[in-house]
Amino acid sequence: MRRYFGTDGVRGVAGEPPLTPDFVLRLGQAVGAYLRKASPRPVVLLGKDTRLSSDLLEAALAAGLMSQGVRVEHLGILPTPGVAHLTRALKATAGAMISASHNPYQDNGIKFFGPTGEKLPDEAEEEIEALLQEAHPTRGIGTVRDFREAERMYLDFLLERAPDLSGLRIGVDAANGATYRLAPKVFQKAGAEVFPLFTAPDGRNINAGCGSTHPEVLSRLVGELGLDLGVAFDGDGDRVVFVDRKGRLFHGDHILYLNALYRKEEGVVGTVMSNMALEARLKERGIAFYRAAVGDRYVLEMLKEKALVLGGEQSGHVIFRDHAPTGDGLLTALLTLKALKAMGGDLSDWYEALPLYPQVLVNVRVSDKRRVMAHPRLEEAVRRAEEKLKGEGRVNVRPSGTEPLLRVMVEGPQGLIQEVAREIQKEVEALDGAR
Repeated sequence: MRRYFGTDGVRGVAGEPPLTPDFVLRLGQAVGAYLRKASPRPVVLLGKDTRLSSDLLEAALAAGLMSQGVRVEHLGILPTPGVAHLTRALKATAGAMISASHNPYQDNGIKFFGPTGEKLPDEAEEEIEALLQEAHPTRGIGTVRDFREAERMYLDFLLERAPDLSGLRIGVDAANGATYRLAPKVFQKAGAEVFPLFTAPDGRNINAGCGSTHPEVLSRLVGELGLDLGVAFDGDGDRVVFVDRKGRLFHGDHILYLNALYRKEEGVVGTVMSNMALEARLKERGIAFYRAAVGDRYVLEMLKEKALVLGGEQSGHVIFRDHAPTGDGLLTALLTLKALKAMGGDLSDWYEALPLYPQVLVNVRVSDKRRVMAHPRLEEAVRRAEEKLKGEGRVNVRPSGTEPLLRVMVEGPQGLIQEVAREIQKEVEALDGAR
């Protein structure tokens, strides 16, 4: 059982355990020691998002790595998938990204990539955690430099895959995060007329009422200005959602459906949270659908297992395995617009082509996720809920991998799902309060 690594690296409130400078220094030492087993002179590419705490954690991590003889290449502010891409393209030993994705600015985190650009496997993270328990004397003196070509190289990679967007008027919400420079630029260079939003990060406004988790302002902008569509990214740029010309949210399920038909895929990987309508519509088209656990690493694992290339989550974290080793919001946006252009119509048409089953998601804050999830009363509450849905829906309760929350998802008849979700929420709250 990993103590520090969750589904998306080490994450928490910056400045509080475990994300203190002292711990991050030791984490850098442990990672450096781990990497030296594979290479006598490891090279680590290090990127970050726009959070106030990112500079502090970057300095601590770099110091720990250098104490183990690692050469650190600072990429500066760059989306997470940019770090993954450059790690693979430059044949670095590893990549590291300092970010807490869609979380508020007070949170931060660190995730690591192997030389292929994929996130480190569970076994590697377990080995690093074991190394954290050991002392690591200085083993050589590493170096550090700024790699100034990072943004240009990643932009070139994206533009090589971009369609001609001439004539499109697009609202772009960069969430005051890692895409704040790149997102408007890539769409402009592809030919679109761009209306940028939330591109002025101040360290505290990342994801604040904006981005892929809060596209309301973008939706209003698209409607007020009569734009063709809007795109919204999260704080580290590995997710994207769209807004159609009517202001409706075009999320990961829609993205998978459109791209699967355009690419004539044999199969697609979603998650346990994917809408049942996506599965049904794909099967009507002869396309197999598989459900992985929530988390892009688990989507990727199943893609490999099934020898498929397209998969993703409702959140807009989509993997095109033939283009990139991880979810990439900018790449997903460009490839989806390419598919849209080839298939015809606009986002509104494709939104209506996939009528989703009613679904409600409730986030319940708890003090001990594992204890509540393991309680037999929760299992009984879920069983009762599914009986109430009478085979016309489903229930999924899972712990958040990054926050102290249990996520309750209920799918089924509109008039019943809110009632069922409230009942499970009350049971979770009661179990969390019981000692």
